[in-house]
Amino acid sequence: MRQVTAIIQPHRLDAVRAALAHFGVTGLTVTEVHGYGRQHGHTEVYRGAHYRVDTLPKIRVDIVTDDLDAHDVVEVIATSARTGRIGDGKIWVRTIDEVVRIRTGERGVDAL
Repeated sequence: MRQVTAIIQPHRLDAVRAALAHFGVTGLTVTEVHGYGRQHGHTEVYRGAHYRVDTLPKIRVDIVTDDLDAHDVVEVIATSARTGRIGDGKIWVRTIDEVVRIRTGERGVDAL
């Protein structure tokens, strides 16, 4: 099994969620996070004063999936989250050793 984690722009969440649902993903975890990448934040002007925003709001999406679907899930997220502008985000994949569904005790792929 694999855990696919994506950091995306907040306004792209609905598109990503819809694309994943269409692909057949039945569960995901969404977390509001803050951070920065190469852009290192940005400068804003408020009432004539300039101030630096060091971290930007992002959305973290976590999905645990079968090994065979991991590549396709990454492609679905990348395609639906892409705007072509700086700050679109990152996706990474990790190996998951075991998953347990607490309610039933199912393990492995059956617990997904």
